[in-house]
Amino acid sequence: MTRRPHHVVVLVLDGALPLDVGIPAEVFHPETGFPYEVAICGVDAGTVPAHGGFGYAVPRGLEALAGADTIIVAGYAPAGRDVPAKVHEALRSAASRGARIASICYGAFALADAGLLDGLRATTHWDAAEQLAERYPQITVEPNVLFVDEGSILTSAGAAAGIDLCLHIVRRDLGLSAANAIARGLVTAPYRSGGQAQYLPTNSSVPHGDTLAATREWIMTRLDQQLTIDGIAVHAQMSPRTFMRRFAEETGTTPLQWILRARVDAARELLESTRLSVDQIAEQVGLGSGSNLRLHFRRIVDVSPSEYRATFSGGAVGMWPEAPVTLTGHT
Repeated sequence: MTRRPHHVVVLVLDGALPLDVGIPAEVFHPETGFPYEVAICGVDAGTVPAHGGFGYAVPRGLEALAGADTIIVAGYAPAGRDVPAKVHEALRSAASRGARIASICYGAFALADAGLLDGLRATTHWDAAEQLAERYPQITVEPNVLFVDEGSILTSAGAAAGIDLCLHIVRRDLGLSAANAIARGLVTAPYRSGGQAQYLPTNSSVPHGDTLAATREWIMTRLDQQLTIDGIAVHAQMSPRTFMRRFAEETGTTPLQWILRARVDAARELLESTRLSVDQIAEQVGLGSGSNLRLHFRRIVDVSPSEYRATFSGGAVGMWPEAPVTLTGHT
């Protein structure tokens, strides 16, 4: 039996940032073939002035939030600008009935104003993180990450980090294969961990960029093999010390932690798409034994491999569960 689509509503406030509105509209569009429907709303129906000198025609006002399963507050400029009190009331009401609420970029300020981030970790664009922390000391602001998942409340950094947040939501809901399929349609990387560093201004002479992309692709084709820092550094044509420093600058994590997460993601795909045993999967992804896979899988994804397979294998993708499944691991 086909389940009803999961209803996503993007809240567009005055000064909305175009990319922040467009990202969830694309990721959750029904044409992806996955069970989402997406709509936009404003404080009131009409035209919402956007950042950049144009506007959005929104067909509905805040009443649209009452029927949303997921609400995404798009970023708006300038950071921290006042929003109407009825926005805070509508967000609190949605949270109290169990809706999932997320923000992109400066949209975190609207969640903070509503009190939804009190006692939680959160992030926003790096250039407003200090402002968010100073204004709301009850929030633990994480300035150097792409997104933060606190279960029913999620926040992301600026601009393109909204893609990472939305794809993370799809992974939670429908599994890795669905998120990868949507990422391919968007021609974007299917996965950057929430802990990956935002770009930050630096006085370092080492240039930021993606100079190790080819090496990461090389690693991905060899997950079943023994990988060492020295061997990977040879491929990158760097000394091991330079390689480790550069890798951390580009990904926000160590090479070994990145490889571990890549292996767990590969295991997720095999759990979704095959009937291989956990031991067989562990061998294919380079984790050696089923017990080793179970240990790292539960630590990263927060469920066991068997629980993950039961949720996402076979007919799970493309069919909405009776209630959205929440995997709260830091993926």
